[in-house]
Amino acid sequence: MELQNTVKEALNALYHHPDDAVRMQADRWLQDFQHTIDAWQVADNLLHDPTSNLETLIFCSQTLRSKVQRDFEELPSEAFRPLRDSLNNLLKKFHKGPPKVRTQISIAVAALAVHVPAEDWGDGGIVNWLRDEMNSHPEYVPGFLELLTVLPEEVTNYKIAARPERRRQFEKELSSQMEVALSILTACLNVNEVREQVLEAFASWLRLRNGLPGSMLASHPLVLTALSGLTSELLSEASVNVVSELIHLTAAGSSGGVAVQMPLIQVIVPQVMSLKSQLRDPSKDEEDVKAIARLFADMGDSYVELIATGSEESMLIVHALLEVASHPEFNIASMTFNFWHNLQVNLTRRDSYASLPNEATIEAERNRRLHIFRLAYESLVSLVSFRVQYPHDYRDLSQEDLREFKHTRFAVADVLIDAASILGGDTTLKILYVKLMEAVACCTNGEQSQWRPAEAALFCIHAISNYVSVDEAAVMPSIMALLPKLPQQPELLQTVCLTIGAYSKWLDAASSGLSILPLVIDILLSGMGTSEDSAAAAALAFRHLCDDCRRKLCGCLDGLFHVYHRAVSGEFKVSADDSLHLVEALSVVITELPPDHAKKALEALCLPVVTHLQEIINQGPEVVEKKHARDLTVHIDRIAYIFRYVNHPEAVADAIQRLWPIFKAIFDLRAWDMRTMESLCRACKYAVRTSKRFMGITIGVMLEEIQGLYKQHHQPCFLYLSSEVIKIFGSDPSCSTYLKNLIEVLFKQTTCLLPNIKEFTARPDIADDCFLLASRCIRYCPQLFIPSDVFPSLVDCSLIGITVQHREASKSILGFLTDIFDLAQSPMDKQYVSIRDSVIIPRGPCIARILVASVAGALPSSRLETVAYALLALTRAYGVQALAWAKNGISLIPSTAVTEVECARFLQALSEAALGTDVNALMVPIEELSDVCRRNRTVQEIVQGALRPLELNLVPVSQ
Repeated sequence: MELQNTVKEALNALYHHPDDAVRMQADRWLQDFQHTIDAWQVADNLLHDPTSNLETLIFCSQTLRSKVQRDFEELPSEAFRPLRDSLNNLLKKFHKGPPKVRTQISIAVAALAVHVPAEDWGDGGIVNWLRDEMNSHPEYVPGFLELLTVLPEEVTNYKIAARPERRRQFEKELSSQMEVALSILTACLNVNEVREQVLEAFASWLRLRNGLPGSMLASHPLVLTALSGLTSELLSEASVNVVSELIHLTAAGSSGGVAVQMPLIQVIVPQVMSLKSQLRDPSKDEEDVKAIARLFADMGDSYVELIATGSEESMLIVHALLEVASHPEFNIASMTFNFWHNLQVNLTRRDSYASLPNEATIEAERNRRLHIFRLAYESLVSLVSFRVQYPHDYRDLSQEDLREFKHTRFAVADVLIDAASILGGDTTLKILYVKLMEAVACCTNGEQSQWRPAEAALFCIHAISNYVSVDEAAVMPSIMALLPKLPQQPELLQTVCLTIGAYSKWLDAASSGLSILPLVIDILLSGMGTSEDSAAAAALAFRHLCDDCRRKLCGCLDGLFHVYHRAVSGEFKVSADDSLHLVEALSVVITELPPDHAKKALEALCLPVVTHLQEIINQGPEVVEKKHARDLTVHIDRIAYIFRYVNHPEAVADAIQRLWPIFKAIFDLRAWDMRTMESLCRACKYAVRTSKRFMGITIGVMLEEIQGLYKQHHQPCFLYLSSEVIKIFGSDPSCSTYLKNLIEVLFKQTTCLLPNIKEFTARPDIADDCFLLASRCIRYCPQLFIPSDVFPSLVDCSLIGITVQHREASKSILGFLTDIFDLAQSPMDKQYVSIRDSVIIPRGPCIARILVASVAGALPSSRLETVAYALLALTRAYGVQALAWAKNGISLIPSTAVTEVECARFLQALSEAALGTDVNALMVPIEELSDVCRRNRTVQEIVQGALRPLELNLVPVSQ
């Protein structure tokens, strides 16, 4: 009683106390209480207590539901029947409300059925028990119907801490009881007040997809009732849900597919088709229209393979879907978008014609089908293109509404791409060109406010750019000639710039391209000066233009440099990030120049950037140290882009050598600043990647610099720069001395920084980059790394950090171990296997135990695949020995948490995988072991307490 009163007081404080701190304290106490063993009895008592208020009832019903789902194993086996009887009494007590309480109790009973096999439940299982209860107590039918509705939903409820085997068994039990469930629901149809509830329950059971024959369902009273509900004056939502599930059922492979379900399809389709006229009925409520549209969309998605044959019957569905696509409300019209995509894939994909005997027949059939659907997709282009138009009040839209508008535009762009895949880009372009010309007529008649239709048409033309042929000559020249004449309205100008960039390949191929380029570059300059958005679009388009038209633009370098200088000097509205597009643009053009010219052009490209950096450095160390990182990185990032995209190795090597004094000054003065160091290391990385062996002495002084600085400042970016150096120079014998020294210094320092899991958690970036570097060393310089003194200590370090929760760090560590285990797969690396074995074999039991612990809950389930690869690599490398390690590890788990059968299934799968089975065959047993070990908090704590992944020297204790 005392605890019950405390629960009531805590709930009262949570909902009614004026002090936030008190409410938070009450909330924490209640959450902790829900995890206690006492919560069972207290929640049950308060639910039966007639004086409990609504807040108490809701909390206790949620608590009881949660306890049944997650903590059923806490109870002794003899507690099942009293618990079932108590829940049954509560279901009867609350059969008329409150609905939230009744729902929670229904879910609790269903969860109980998931845990308890039918033979232990008694009365032939829960469905038969439910039938008997409903027959004995007809006054409680509404409450029992809710239980019957949630029962099949619990098959896929992974909040329930049931073992995978039991979950599968429960699904089979329900499937075998399908006819009993349907007979209960059929009997309840006679009670008008619960008819909607009966249909909702029927829809829930249909989701089991248990393969009921179409011939039986076609004349079933439940199906006929649902179909009649579609044509009633007030459209039944439950009927729509049932028919939707029936449509999905007829197409499901587990139900035998369309051919087996044809009798049911022949009943459903005419009934749904009869609703077509209601799509345009103004008297219909929008929710009703949405429900009808959903049925047409479901038919399209489910029967797309039948529809793709182009039969007369299927075209009736296509025309109905065009009717839906024409609805003025986007959220209704867009219901069909998935169908148009799937139909396009089916019509164009070769697999759809695999049953045909030869290429000629395939081509003929493909062309026949494409011809049939041309008109539909031409109509679709017209129906969706207007939907991308800017609303008149777009400047006043909230952030959420703006995101929704952008989403609409992207969705329409995808539909246009589907249409272009069927019609061809050139044909689609012609349809859109007509729209553009109609819109431009309004703009050029002095109605500048009418820019929206022109912008919408251009947006659509931009969307299909990848599907328009580079030699299109019918309308593209007219479009390009039209662009300079359009109003310089910011949003329109932004789309014009994007369109220019999207058709840069066409501009390069066009015979008139050279004469058009100055005109479009002028437009881009206008875009750069108009607004931030148009400037971003113009900078991106400038990059595309220079990339695709680089040969044409080689002779216009002076003009391009003029644009570049104006942009980096801040004359335009181009942001610092977008200015990188311009740097890349000039860099790719310079790449096309002969080496001598390229070297001079590269110097000119670097000059404004270097000048800014030199000016900062000239102000003295104190000023440099106090500068905001962005003041430096904006210039360093531009140099990085130059080194990345100017593909003249000798010119870049010469540039980095000349720039090294500036780089060194920044390294020395800003080594404490992560952002500046990341930017500088990125620039060095691209210099190394482009210059390769032309780097000369610069590479030596660069490595010496980062080696010394890493000891002091521990910046992760020093490791990833070293990783790039290892990739380029790892196999070069002339570099072996300083690379060996680099490896040893960096790894010794890093292992000192990461002595325990707490430090891994605090420094995940260092862990990530360290083990990525280690993997690079295995691949590119095993001769330096594996025989070194740091190799064993780095393996030990990796074992400490495997279970770090940071995704990338954990992935890098597991990848490093996998690379070690896989060493023998490379013929050149076999010579190092004996050294590897001397390190791995003594640690084998520990490695296997930590990997098993990772599967069993030490790492999130999203990492299972990465852990599986490491386990598989270990097992393939060490065979029977590794299986023994894994067996020793898994045997530490108490049988109360994981049964011998579950352990044996996992070990058997591991054994088969070691013999060459695909890793995918190992995933299901690993997922099931993981599921079992994570099924609730108590089990997870038991498993991790037994495996203790953070202890490297665990001595097994016999159980």
